Amino acid sequence: MSDIFKGLDNSRPDGRWFLIARVSNMSVRFEVLGPLRAYQYDRPVGLGSVKQRLLLATLLAKADELVTSEQLIDVLWRHEPPASAASNLRSYARGLRTVLRSDSWDGLPPARGGYILRLLPGQLDLEVFDRATARAKAAAAAGDSVVAKAEWTRALSLRRGSPLSGLPHHSPLAEWVARIEERYLAAEEDYGELLLSTENWMDAVQRMRQLLDRAPLRERAWCQLLTGLYEMGNTTDALAAFRQARKIFATETGLEPGPQLTQLHDNILNRRPLAARQEKSRPTERRQKHPHTLVIPRQLPPLTHAFVGRREEIAQLDARLTPSPQGAELTAITVVCGMAGVGKTTLAVRWAHQTSNSFPDGQLYVNLRGYDKDSKLAPFDVLRDFLDALGVAQTRIPATLEGRTALFRSLLATRRILLLLDNAGDAEQVRPLLPGAGRITVVVTSRDQLHGLIVSEGAHALPLATLSRDESGEMLRLRLGEKRTSGDRESLDAIATTTGGLPLALSVVAARLASDPDVSLESVAANLRRSQNRLDALAVGDVRGSFWWSYRSLSLDAARVFRLLGLHPGPEIGEEAVSALVGSPIHVVRQNLRELTRLHLLDEIRPGRYTAHDLLWGYAVELLRSSEAHDSQRAARDRMYDFYLHRSHSAAVCLQPQWLTFTPHPPVSPGSYAPPSDQAEALAWFGTELDVLTRLVRQGTEGGYGMHAWQLAWALTAFLAPKGLWQLQFTVQRLALSAAEQSESMTGQATAHRLLGRAMTRLGMFVEAEEHLKHAQLRYEQARDMRGTAQALHNRTEVSFVTGDRQAALVHARKALRLHRLAGHAPGEARTLNSIGWVSAVIGNYAQAVDSCEKALKIQRQINDVNGQAATLDTLGYAFHGLGRWDEAVHSYRQSVALFRDSADRYHEAETRVRLGETLEEMGEVLAAVAEWLVAAEIFDELQDPAADDVRRHLARVDGASSEPGQHFGVLR
Repeated sequence: MSDIFKGLDNSRPDGRWFLIARVSNMSVRFEVLGPLRAYQYDRPVGLGSVKQRLLLATLLAKADELVTSEQLIDVLWRHEPPASAASNLRSYARGLRTVLRSDSWDGLPPARGGYILRLLPGQLDLEVFDRATARAKAAAAAGDSVVAKAEWTRALSLRRGSPLSGLPHHSPLAEWVARIEERYLAAEEDYGELLLSTENWMDAVQRMRQLLDRAPLRERAWCQLLTGLYEMGNTTDALAAFRQARKIFATETGLEPGPQLTQLHDNILNRRPLAARQEKSRPTERRQKHPHTLVIPRQLPPLTHAFVGRREEIAQLDARLTPSPQGAELTAITVVCGMAGVGKTTLAVRWAHQTSNSFPDGQLYVNLRGYDKDSKLAPFDVLRDFLDALGVAQTRIPATLEGRTALFRSLLATRRILLLLDNAGDAEQVRPLLPGAGRITVVVTSRDQLHGLIVSEGAHALPLATLSRDESGEMLRLRLGEKRTSGDRESLDAIATTTGGLPLALSVVAARLASDPDVSLESVAANLRRSQNRLDALAVGDVRGSFWWSYRSLSLDAARVFRLLGLHPGPEIGEEAVSALVGSPIHVVRQNLRELTRLHLLDEIRPGRYTAHDLLWGYAVELLRSSEAHDSQRAARDRMYDFYLHRSHSAAVCLQPQWLTFTPHPPVSPGSYAPPSDQAEALAWFGTELDVLTRLVRQGTEGGYGMHAWQLAWALTAFLAPKGLWQLQFTVQRLALSAAEQSESMTGQATAHRLLGRAMTRLGMFVEAEEHLKHAQLRYEQARDMRGTAQALHNRTEVSFVTGDRQAALVHARKALRLHRLAGHAPGEARTLNSIGWVSAVIGNYAQAVDSCEKALKIQRQINDVNGQAATLDTLGYAFHGLGRWDEAVHSYRQSVALFRDSADRYHEAETRVRLGETLEEMGEVLAAVAEWLVAAEIFDELQDPAADDVRRHLARVDGASSEPGQHFGVLR
């Protein structure tokens, strides 16, 4: 193979930079810094199906190495290969050979037991990126800032989006992608330091503002921003930036900024020179210390005031901080185990706070809710939150459990972090959350000893017993004061005995005593002894007796509120929902909630938001079943589901008024649920209630409220889809489909199939998406719903478009157009005409595109569809661009930008600005083009969308051949 590649060319007459790997007379190169692409003669090569592209991606990740057939089958089918997997793999390999082969090169030479792809220098963009960053670092170290700047600019401009975007990331691809992301992040930060050292203050400030818009907890970037502003002479803005940083850190972490940023602020405040800071923060030193610098999470819950005993257990936890005698950086795992309410979480959180200085890179915490079947957290969702806490943008979090685990382990590999996994149900819930290696300390709390972790992961078990009689008395003294407890040791001992020394039960008793100073310890002890005859005791002590004693002191209304909370799925509830649940005015409910909080049966975690220990929630369920009439329970459930459904439905319509909707299930009390006043209020509703709503969809599906469940799932789409939370949307819509089938709702089944297909499209599951959309179309047809059928066809148009079948896309769109016209649905007719125009323009039929869009625009102006006009004008601009009618293209694009901006559609405004910039560049108006791209990049950064990196490629103007402008996922609106 050594004689196949004949040289390297990295120049163009117009000054743009790219690399071409010469293969005899054929040019071949590969790009992975964005969607996977291959080029011959600088022209894109069609790479076929998802699995065929996965095959190529895996071979590129293991370039020049033999990848066995077994390994490739595992990547392509994720441990569930069909019987024909080996045969299919050979077919995919033949497909790649066909598109990549030339007379002098076999792209995939035969290899025993697997496949191998050989690359030479310059053939893969990632290798070009790594070489450019290495040259940049070397030049910076040698003091050659001109070369360093050119090389870093060249490297950073190669990125076109998230690596291998559009492909599912399974191991080992997920790990490879995570490493690529880390290298790119490090290069961005190193380049920022170079700009400061060469006094390019304006450029540094601009880049850091963009960076901090996406990741506001990066202390290094804040330091660079403050430095740039101060050195420009803008002290006021530098100090304002620190105040902004401080507010963000306080809001997001509850902590002050770190010492470096604080010292920099002090230097600026006292107008000291900053040269020392720049020397101290040289890129190479920072990389050696923290090669995966993102943010420092501080997620520990607050300390409890009454903590007694546990000296031996704390000593054992301290001992786990001692380095391994073998010298290896092994993860230390401790399982704090014991019965419910014994104080496992209290001990773990107390120790974590006491040793926080041992973990300079932060503490991660999660309540896994392992023993609550309705609220148990899946590792997939926990990893999303952990990665978010570490500064990873939502759009860059992998869509698979394996990918998230790999990225999480990569980020923790060189850090000193405490990982506190609270209330784990079993070892399988914990394993995907464990670090791979490094100086990480893991503390798990569980009612189970988690023997599997001890055997397989070398975890250390730390059993936790109940408090002794003396410790129980000390806890009561701390809660009630010496004056209240002195002189009655017998009653204290009796309370300790009846509560079994269980800290949770002692807390409930102490709260009841604190609420009524006239109650004596003797009477409390006597009441607890009597309550033991009312309820069964637990294995140790009688926690139910403690709960019963507090419960029976409640007013009748407060007691009913507590019982009915057993109907709610958790993990928390707002006071308006409580009002709906119990059917009482909110001012009455607030009094009941204050009573429950005062007696420690509920905790107010935020103003108007309440939660409880899972034992107390379970106790409410027991009381509900034993003390609340069946009819009363059913009426309360109806009110609860009605409340959440109608509030969510009205919020969804407020956010997406143009969407195909339906009349929701009629409420028990019509007109009692006020819609949101504006979109901000609607967004706040979904942001606050997201966890509750997703649990209600599951609970409703499993509990006979299928109609409410699928309609709630539809409403959630208005929040999940614009945020790109497609994996959660996928999960919710699968439940919705089951719920709709149970309720025998044809409209519900059609809607769930359609929205599930849309989520699958965005997750790259195109074959499955097409099947669900076909089912949606069939059910809409059976329900004689022409608008729904047309919408399903519109979604099928998108699938066909993104999979490259443009003719099928046109067929679907024309069918949708006919149905919209038959239904007299003018908005749908116009938007479908725009879709036909877009597909026509992309395949080069620009005249047809202009004709279709002008018809659409006429309708949209008549019905005042502002957002629809914006989309159509954008397509017109693209078509005019293809015809070379530059002035008309610019005019259309500018109108589109203005309308998107007026309708608050930020994403499509940015997308149109990119295309406007491309047209302006063709006209030679480079400065005007740059102005549009700067605004577009800023918007994409605000949305945390990787398209921002594509825009920076335009701004750098040093990238190689690019695809035609605008062809990507969100084009069919």
